[in-house]
Amino acid sequence: MAGYQHIRVEEADHVVRITMDRASRRNSLSHDHLAELLAAFRAVAGTDAVGVVLAGEGPVFSAGHDFADVASRDLEGVRELLTLCTDLMRTIESVPQVVIARVHALATAAGCQLVASCDLAVAAEEAGFALPGGKGGWFCHTPAVPVARAIGRKRLMEMALTGDVVDARTAEQWGLVNRVVPLAELDEAVDELMRRATRGSRASKALGKQTVYAQLDRPEADAYAIAVEVMAAASQTPAAKEGMSSFLEKRKPDWTD
Repeated sequence: MAGYQHIRVEEADHVVRITMDRASRRNSLSHDHLAELLAAFRAVAGTDAVGVVLAGEGPVFSAGHDFADVASRDLEGVRELLTLCTDLMRTIESVPQVVIARVHALATAAGCQLVASCDLAVAAEEAGFALPGGKGGWFCHTPAVPVARAIGRKRLMEMALTGDVVDARTAEQWGLVNRVVPLAELDEAVDELMRRATRGSRASKALGKQTVYAQLDRPEADAYAIAVEVMAAASQTPAAKEGMSSFLEKRKPDWTD
């Protein structure tokens, strides 16, 4: 996981930290930047890491799509760029690891989309979130997809139509982030949430994450059909059997995965 130009990838204690490192461009998401993020997440997916922290370097978490890149493309080129971006967002959801966004500053447009696509998010009090296309000439169509699923229709429409920045505390109330802390406590809060979110069987959690995203936003009957089948099958896995045995035997579980 080396040789990247726009990101840094580091690992410690089975947690991988992916840091967007285009501070001079406000971590705007050019084609090459998106491709590197996608490659990094795909590489992490095949490792024994239990979690991923997605962070940004510089004054902005991410300013969204790189307009210099977008403006140079024709219709097919922009479609290809947005498809790459969508592949990244869906890969973040599909990797078996817990993914936490560490949001230290402003996250706009596709940068806000990144935050909404992560499993969990912790923000500094200075952070802000916006879908600014609503007050410009290019509406935030694709960023609105995961943001809507995080905060609901009315709040999404307020963000998307006004383009105004939502402060971190409001984002927490709306469900876009899990927690807001002072900037000096951001890393500690991310580490603490990662520790709690990665307890237990790694394999069980990976299947759980996959199933949650599969049933989310489906009609209730369809969601239950998916969840019942997966949960029944999962009851026969070594992790489930160890979890139940340790509970019944009143002992600490021994996770082997």
